[in-house]
Amino acid sequence: MSRPWALVCLLLLIVFTSQFEWKQQYHSEIEARPTTTSQKLKNISQREASVKEKIILSQEKNIQRLHELVRSLREQLVQCKADSEVSNNNTNPLAEFYLNLSNS
Repeated sequence: MSRPWALVCLLLLIVFTSQFEWKQQYHSEIEARPTTTSQKLKNISQREASVKEKIILSQEKNIQRLHELVRSLREQLVQCKADSEVSNNNTNPLAEFYLNLSNS
């Protein structure tokens, strides 16, 4: 009788020990999950910040290009006005003759 009781006790000891170890592993995994989740959230927020920064830099470059285009167009407009004034001052004699004929 002592031999079967010893086997039963040994079996119960193995079962309880394995359950205890399993519970410890389970709790350690549960404790590790929040840090993993928080790390993932941190990584996601860092990626979002990086993307936002890249978008802002891209927009700033586009704004700079637009400023350069506006400056160039203003210079062209000033040049066209100057050319127009010069051409108005130097009226072609043939054009003057035509204007005089059409007014008569």
